[in-house]
Amino acid sequence: MATAKDIFIKPIKASAANAIVKKIHYSGKVVSNSSLHFGVFLNGRLEGAMQFGSPMDKRKSLALVKGTLWSEMIELNRMAFSDDLPRFSESRAIGYALREIKKNYPHIKWVQSFSDATACGDGTIYRASGFYLTSIKENSSIYEFPDGKRIAVMSLTNSGDQKGRKKCCEKYGAKYDSSSSMKPFIDIGAKKADGNMLRYIYFLHKECKEMLAVPLIDFSEIDKSGAGMYKGKKVTLKSRRSKQATIGDHSISGGAAPTTTLHYSSKQ
Repeated sequence: MATAKDIFIKPIKASAANAIVKKIHYSGKVVSNSSLHFGVFLNGRLEGAMQFGSPMDKRKSLALVKGTLWSEMIELNRMAFSDDLPRFSESRAIGYALREIKKNYPHIKWVQSFSDATACGDGTIYRASGFYLTSIKENSSIYEFPDGKRIAVMSLTNSGDQKGRKKCCEKYGAKYDSSSSMKPFIDIGAKKADGNMLRYIYFLHKECKEMLAVPLIDFSEIDKSGAGMYKGKKVTLKSRRSKQATIGDHSISGGAAPTTTLHYSSKQ
């Protein structure tokens, strides 16, 4: 049986990463800002990808760590793994990617990523990989449409790129305008997805932690704020730990497995 030590991680072309992310990731979409792509292989077959790039609102992100220059941070835009990968592959892969970024792009001082606790999970893999929790907020960036499809607000309200807005209006019969308002979509039944968004930061340059401009949040606050989610279901960290202690299932807590919604089985 294959183990995490059997996987192979290496940089890949954007086209290859985009293809598998569209196939595996629950959103079915890639982030156009991604510029650095790592593939995760098992037995020579691409079974996952991690995509890094600029945040959608980079100026806002820069302010999180005082003194950060434009080129000194990056975001993990997308991370998706096949069910065919062995347990612990996620933590091994993300650890490799972070080490490679630190080695080959020494000017990058820290990494940001978000966990979608409206449909996926609360960031188990990030906590296990040494990321710090810096924000828990009720979701306001993802809307659920009448057909159940979830769409990021940014893709509908970006005044510099109206293609997504126009396409969505045509699909759902919303009245198109060139504003950055969500009102046309709310009028046809779109609503904020229930849940939370959690922001995590990893410091490639450890001294940057002292320059963090926002408070660090203890992981216990995830339960206190009702933001816990695992495999797309609302669940507390406490209950996961209790279940692990009862049945000895290391996949329940500790960062070994990401949420099911990020998984896809290539076996047909």
